[in-house]
Amino acid sequence: MQFQNLLATVKAALVVGSGKGGVGKSTVAANLACASAKLGLKVGLLDADLYGPSIGMMFGIKDGPEGTEEGKIKPIEKFGLKLMSMSFLIDEDRPVVWRGPMLNKALTQFLGDVEWGDLDLLVIDLPPGTGDVQITLVQNAQAAIQKGGAIVVSTPQDVAFLDAKKAIGLFKTVEVPIVGVIENMSSFVCPHCKEATAIFGHGGVRAAAQRMSLPFLGEVPIDLEIRAGGDQGIPLVVGHPDSPQSMAFMDMAKVLRTKLKL
Repeated sequence: MQFQNLLATVKAALVVGSGKGGVGKSTVAANLACASAKLGLKVGLLDADLYGPSIGMMFGIKDGPEGTEEGKIKPIEKFGLKLMSMSFLIDEDRPVVWRGPMLNKALTQFLGDVEWGDLDLLVIDLPPGTGDVQITLVQNAQAAIQKGGAIVVSTPQDVAFLDAKKAIGLFKTVEVPIVGVIENMSSFVCPHCKEATAIFGHGGVRAAAQRMSLPFLGEVPIDLEIRAGGDQGIPLVVGHPDSPQSMAFMDMAKVLRTKLKL
């Protein structure tokens, strides 16, 4: 099969999906990218959620990107990452009221017209759902994604994993290898007594991944600093590198580096 190659200078691309919103997919993508960069890899992060871009706020970026003489877009660099998001291009309170063809054209530009340079890994934060935008992006970056794969994020509840199954089905349909499943918000650790409470249940994603013969990457507990860091523009792995949650992201990044042979 002949794959599109709009990411010719990227060794591997990793798409992060969930099938639904509200499971912390963007937080996972941002912190996995930061963790991979801390391992010494050359990493980029593409926010492909054009309707609800959040990477600008999560990284504290207010300015837009610059262009090159060749008509390319320079990604914004911060915390050792190359970053691109629709939030760099529009006012934060302005909705993106676009039809499908315009969205697909923008995604194609984010892949082919951004000067990513030589990257070991490009992490792509997909929008929620399993529709045309996701399929177009995957098809236009198939060559790099085939060398990387997909990560599916879910919270522990059975109803949340029902939507995660849709993302899994999408990746299988478009022939994207699934390199891992992550249980986010796996428990809440009290900052005072350190006791863990399984607010949404616990272990459901691991069990479901085992039933489906999918690799389970790990679980990330809820932490107030994750929310605070996202609001302040400092991802947890950067702002609190010694926290249990940051350690979980670092462990997962190490596993991915080995799996992807980076």
